[in-house]
Amino acid sequence: MKKKFTSYLLIIYLILLTGINNQVNSQILNLTQSKNTYIESLEDFPNPERGFYRYTETNSGNYITLIPEELKAFRNKNTAKGADYSVYSTLVFRYFILSDFVESDLSQAFLDNIVVDFLAARKGGVKLIPRFVYTTTPHADDCDAWICTPYGDASKEVVLRHIQQLKPILQEYSDVIAVLQLGFIGIWGEQYYTDYFGDASTYNGQGKLLNKNWHDRNEVLQALLNSLPKTRMVQVRYPQQKQRYLYGHNAPTDAPALNLSEAYSGSDIARIGLHNDCFLSSYSDVGTYSDYGNDFAESRIDTTNLKPYLASDSKFTAIGGETCRDDWSPFNKCEGQVVHEMERMHFSFLNAHYNNKSVNNHWVSGGCMEEIKRRLGYRFVLRDAVFDDRMEAGGVFHILLNMENVGFASPFNPRLVEVILRNVKSGAIYAFELNADPRFWFMGNFQVSEKIQIPSDIPKGSYEILLNLPDPEPALKNNPDFSIRLANEHLWEEETGYNNLQQVCTIR
Repeated sequence: MKKKFTSYLLIIYLILLTGINNQVNSQILNLTQSKNTYIESLEDFPNPERGFYRYTETNSGNYITLIPEELKAFRNKNTAKGADYSVYSTLVFRYFILSDFVESDLSQAFLDNIVVDFLAARKGGVKLIPRFVYTTTPHADDCDAWICTPYGDASKEVVLRHIQQLKPILQEYSDVIAVLQLGFIGIWGEQYYTDYFGDASTYNGQGKLLNKNWHDRNEVLQALLNSLPKTRMVQVRYPQQKQRYLYGHNAPTDAPALNLSEAYSGSDIARIGLHNDCFLSSYSDVGTYSDYGNDFAESRIDTTNLKPYLASDSKFTAIGGETCRDDWSPFNKCEGQVVHEMERMHFSFLNAHYNNKSVNNHWVSGGCMEEIKRRLGYRFVLRDAVFDDRMEAGGVFHILLNMENVGFASPFNPRLVEVILRNVKSGAIYAFELNADPRFWFMGNFQVSEKIQIPSDIPKGSYEILLNLPDPEPALKNNPDFSIRLANEHLWEEETGYNNLQQVCTIR
């Protein structure tokens, strides 16, 4: 009986001891970790590779180069001609009009001027959306339609030769190329009114595209993809251009879209986006969502398949464009589908110059422009974070970030994520690259939870904790103009490009 009683006492002691240990562990956890909450900002501000872009063009006959100071000014609040709204622009669309080279090689002087433009973008803190074209001027002199042939673009052989000439420049300055648009084919480079690649118009053309036309267009797209590093995308004008490039000239409009397992892999399917230059302008966005046929099929509108296709594909690719006309009212208004459609198609950018009078300005009077300005592309909000308060030199630092992307899209180009420890006294910086990839920070809530190995030789002391989202390209990495700002109050350090998480940890 005495032994049984002693056993009972031992069991009770162990239970109490376990509870005490758990309480002590809990107290230690509370002492060594802190949780901060943050206030969301509704301010509109510049962030890389997103938002309303500014329009520029230059012609080979009268090349006017970009000026860094003017590009820098675009990053400040500014108003485009005809707009009732102001924007911050980190993207600059650039038409390179090759009117003098329709039948000849590009001159060295022209190539040198392109380099000047890219260098200006680096200095100006912006990225370019380049589109190379042969003409942007339709004429109606010799026919009854609003546009007549010849259109004025170049043959496939000339186009491919020009792409080869441009390739070294596009490779070297890809850091300031946000995305390259297919261009080259047709007036405005929109792959429609063309002398050499199949005229799908019913005014002067064959009303559809033939197998050879698809083959020729695919050769140009392949050449452009090859002219860029695997980290950069090419935008086409129509969803079916991507489908027929990947799956052949018989590809159906319900061909498979890009999925998560293939996203950002560097493969061709992962590197083709879309620019919709008649966004919400008609039932088919003026032919954007059309099947343009082949040798055995006629052209037809197919929003039933092509809109869901783009909605899926665009989650992982660069999507942007411009408005066109007001024929699709009220769907292009605030009370219609404009915000929903931008969200559904994951829009990252829009033209601030066109078409303001007919479309964009209605978003101001309709009350949704401020939301559109904030949500184009990504917009990362830090909700709360848990940090280690103190750690040993040579130990492990734990960080947990609860975040939300309230934008329409995620970043479409590579982006680094770094935790910065900055010594409070000396200002010395220690940067630790995380495994996180912001391209996968899709719309909605997500977590960043990582362990950081602290060097054993780091000086003991107090350190501020900061989050840095820099461009990975060496020429841009240390330039705060190319770092991502969180949409929170009182975190952004304009001079460094860091987001100060308002927390100090101690290294012992």
